[in-house]
Amino acid sequence: MLRRHARVACTALVAAGLALAGLQVGTAAAAPDGRDPHPAPTARTAAQTLGADSAQPELLDAMRRDLGLTRSQAVTRLANEAEAGATAARLRQGIGAAFAGAWVDGADAATLTVATTRAADAAAIRATGARARVVTHSLTALEGARQRLDRAAGADAPVRYVDVRANVLVVEETRAGAGARLVRSTGVPRELVRVVRTDQAPRPLYDIRGGDAYYMGGGGRCSVGFAVTRGTTQGFATAGHCGRAGTTTSGFNQVAQGSFQASTFPGNDMAWVAANTNWTSTPYVKGSGGANVQVTGSVLQPVGSSVCRSGSTTGWHCGTVQQHNTSVTYPEGTISGVTRTTVCAEPGDSGGSYISGSQAQGVTSGGSGNCSSGGTTFFQPLNPLLQNYGLTLKTTGTDPGPGPGPGPGEPEPGGTWAAGKVYAAGDVVTHGGASYRCLQGHQAQAGWQPPNVPALWQRL
Repeated sequence: MLRRHARVACTALVAAGLALAGLQVGTAAAAPDGRDPHPAPTARTAAQTLGADSAQPELLDAMRRDLGLTRSQAVTRLANEAEAGATAARLRQGIGAAFAGAWVDGADAATLTVATTRAADAAAIRATGARARVVTHSLTALEGARQRLDRAAGADAPVRYVDVRANVLVVEETRAGAGARLVRSTGVPRELVRVVRTDQAPRPLYDIRGGDAYYMGGGGRCSVGFAVTRGTTQGFATAGHCGRAGTTTSGFNQVAQGSFQASTFPGNDMAWVAANTNWTSTPYVKGSGGANVQVTGSVLQPVGSSVCRSGSTTGWHCGTVQQHNTSVTYPEGTISGVTRTTVCAEPGDSGGSYISGSQAQGVTSGGSGNCSSGGTTFFQPLNPLLQNYGLTLKTTGTDPGPGPGPGPGEPEPGGTWAAGKVYAAGDVVTHGGASYRCLQGHQAQAGWQPPNVPALWQRL
C-alpha cells in the first residue's frame, strides 16, 4: 500500500552470543571431567547459516547504489546483521519481560544496542559486546498499547508502531488531533505515545510487481513475492490485496498461470497463488538487471538491518528495516504485524519480494512516496504467511526430488523438530534427545537441525 510521505566483528559477536548464560539465574554444574556439559555448537556462525557470507553480486551492487556501501562494506554489514540478530535473540530470552527492543547502528551495522527496563541487565548485555540502554517501557507494554489503538484506529491515524530507539509508541496522523483523540478514546497512557503528522495516508499498491509481474483476471498487475510449494503444487506468495480466492492470474508473459487459493486482507495482507503445470517454482528473486538472487531461508532480520525489494514497476531497491509489528490502517481497513522500511515502491510493486542477504523477509503491502523522491513502505512478513497456508518456501537448499517429500510438521527421527515447519521465537522442540528453544523465527530446512544452527536455536 503505497502512499506519499513527503565493533564487533562477526567472530566476536558469535562468542558474545555464547556468553549469554550470564543472564540466566544460577549456573550449570560442571561436568565431572571439568568440561562444559553443554558445549557451544561449533557448526556455523549466524552469518554462514543465513548466507550473509555468500551474498549475490546483484544484491551488493544495489546496496552500493542505495546505501552508499562498497562491496566489502556491504558484505561486512550483512555478516554483522546476521550475528547481531542471533545475539539480540539470545539476550531477549535471558531478559524476558524487561526486554525493550534491539537495533543495529552504523554503516557496517557493527553496533548492537539492547534496551531493558531493568538496570541489573546492563552488565550482562555489555558482556556480549552489545550496548545496553535502560529505558522506562518494556516492548511488551508498548506493543500491548499499540494493539489497543489498533482496535479503534481509523484512516486519519493510519500508521502505528513501536520506535524501539525512542522507547515510544508512534502514531502517524493525517488530520490534526486524530492521534490525541485515538489515545484518549482507548485509555492508552499518553506518556507512551508520540503523535507525528503526515501529509498522506497509505493506500494499497494495486497496480504493482514482485520479482516478476503477474496479472489478475479482472485487470491490474501485481508482483510475485516468493516461490513456494504445497506438496507437489507449485506457486507463489504475494499480497492479499492483489486478489481474492478464485481470482485467476497470468504471468509476466501474459500466459495463463494459475489462481489465488487463499487471501487475507485486511487484518493481514497475505495470499498465495497455485500455478498450473506450465509453471515451476524456483528459489530466486529477480535482482538488478534481471539477474537471479538466491533465496536460502526466511530468518527475519532485526531493526536497522538492510533490506532490498524487487517489484515489477520499479525493479530492485534497497533500504533499512525501521520497525517490526507495525499496524497500518488503509481505507479498506487495518492490517497488523507488518514491517516498516525505508525502501521505496510504487503501484504495481505490490506483493513483491523483500530480501535481506539471502533471507526472505516478506511481501510488499503498501506505503507512501515513490522511487524518485523516496518513501516509506510496509511488508507482510513471510513466515506467518507460510505458516497460515501450510506452504514451503523454495530455497537453493531445497531438494526437488521426485515427489512432495516430508511435509510441514512431520517429526525428525528422535525428536519433534521438523523440516518445513515454521518456528517462532520461543518455540521449544526436541532433537537427538535434547531440548532447544527457537531464538529467531524461520522455516526449518534440512541441514538446519538445532545443533547445527546456534544462531537459530538455544539448547536448554
